[in-house]
Parts: sequence; C-alpha cells; structure tokens
Amino acid sequence: MTVNEINERILALGELQGVDVFRVGYSLLGRDIYGVHIGNYTGKQIILTGAIHAREYVTSLLLIEMVRYLYNKSFNGGFYFIPLVNPDGVDLVLSGTNNLPCEKLREFILLVNDGSNDFSFWKANANAVDMNVNFDAGWGTGVQNVFCPAPANFVGYYPNSEREVRSLIDFTLKNMPAMTIDYHTRGEVIYYGFDTQTEQERANNLKIASDIAEVTGYTVERSIGSVGGYQDWSIATLKIPSVTVEVGNAQMSYPITEEYLPELFERNKDVPLVALNSVNRIYSQTTRVKGTRIWKGLCLRH
Repeated sequence: MTVNEINERILALGELQGVDVFRVGYSLLGRDIYGVHIGNYTGKQIILTGAIHAREYVTSLLLIEMVRYLYNKSFNGGFYFIPLVNPDGVDLVLSGTNNLPCEKLREFILLVNDGSNDFSFWKANANAVDMNVNFDAGWGTGVQNVFCPAPANFVGYYPNSEREVRSLIDFTLKNMPAMTIDYHTRGEVIYYGFDTQTEQERANNLKIASDIAEVTGYTVERSIGSVGGYQDWSIATLKIPSVTVEVGNAQMSYPITEEYLPELFERNKDVPLVALNSVNRIYSQTTRVKGTRIWKGLCLRH
C-alpha cells in the first residue's frame, strides 16, 4: 500500500451519490489533504479525523469504509471526514525515505530515526513534529512531550507550527462543528475531556463518550496529562465536546495493517451516527431563560 493508493480510495468516494470530496489543505511536502462530506449541511456537523499519527494509517482506511457504510443512510446532520491528516508521515511508514524530495531532508529524517529506514513506529510529519501535541492547547506541558525532533512526541518549535495543523484548524474554524472525533490506534479506549471544560461541559462530553463505548465495547477514560492535541484544541477553542478513539487492542503491532480493518470497522461503523444522535439530544435540551440560551451549562447570548 502507498499514500497514493489511500488518496485514490478517498477520491473514489466522490463517485457515490451525495458524497462531496474536496481539498482541506496541503502537507509540508505539498501533498493534498482531502476531506469528505456526507449528509446535509444544515444540521449539526461532526468532524472525524484519521492518521494524524503516521503509524496509525489504518484509521484512514477505517474512515473511508465509514463513508461507504453511511453515505446513503438518513440522519439529522452531516459528517466531515478527513481520513489522512498526515500524508508525509504515512509515506515514511509505508515507503521509507524513498519519496523524500531532497538528500538533505533524507539525511535529517534518517538522523532523527536513528539511521534506520524502518519507520514502523514513526508518528510525526516530515518535520519530525508530532502534530497531535502541536496544537495551541496546553502546548508543551504534556507529560510525554519532548523538545527536539523525534519520531514521536516532539511538540514543535512553537504551537500550531505545522502546515497540516494549521490546515485542520482553519477548516474546523470555517465549518464550526458541534463535535470532533479523532481516530488513533491503539488500546480500545475512548478519551474525553480537557481541563478548560466546566463541570457540565465535561458531563456532556462523558455522556457522548459513554454512548460511543456502548457500541464499540471500548473503555472510557478522562484525558489527563496528554495535551496539545486536536481533541484538546477543539474543546478549549470551540467549547464543544470532543473524543479520541483508540482502535485496535494493545497486543497489535505497529503499524496496524489492513488485515485488521474488518474487525476495526465492525466495532466502529456506527460511531458517527451514535455521536450525532447524542449531540442532537444534548442540544435539544436547550432552554431559554430571559433572552439567554443555555446549553447544559454553556451560556450564549442571542
């Protein structure tokens, strides 16, 4: 499998009725980052992302299969899928340094990877930045953060430094979703929450995570000590619920390959619908008191 083959699968989704495929942005090395939308644009929207970590590219394949499963179903709202956030990093995992555009970059990447052309454990992009600790949400304060280029956990030289991260931020701000779901591997865990949430916001987030757990069989854990991720940024910036779903059991080796996709899909295929229904239920509990709209503790003037 190659990055081009994954992108071909994404582009092929545009042949399905009612499925829109578009460009979200570009990677550091100029690769397209594609998005896919299904459903309507008028109801609540959820953004789902995959492969922000390079070695976790099976989540790209999982999101593609979700689109194929859901596109012709009826639901109140819509979904934006961004299956391959980190195409440069995934290319390293799948093809090593063969496709890097210049020798200097190849030397840098190999140096960071201890001279090895085996990138099975690589999480970062082509800057050797772990993009899921690069967002401006507790940036640089995570318990596993490192501050030099590395295959994993390097926060970058400043928050939101990476082109891919900025593309995802810009897209999210443009579309203002009601929730985000970030797919990772592994552990069969659903992480929720961030320190900036109010008690009621955290309770809402936990309710959605618990609903997802019912259909996946995964455990639910509050996210503690891990910051700077897309989940954290979504909560801190947009004040919306967000979860990170870790697919695949802890015994699976990195990278989890396509042979496990049927199992992962079967357990996760209904997650978008469950999340959307849960979000819609929470929003439906909106009450109006003296010109103020209150969403379970989130107060908005209108």
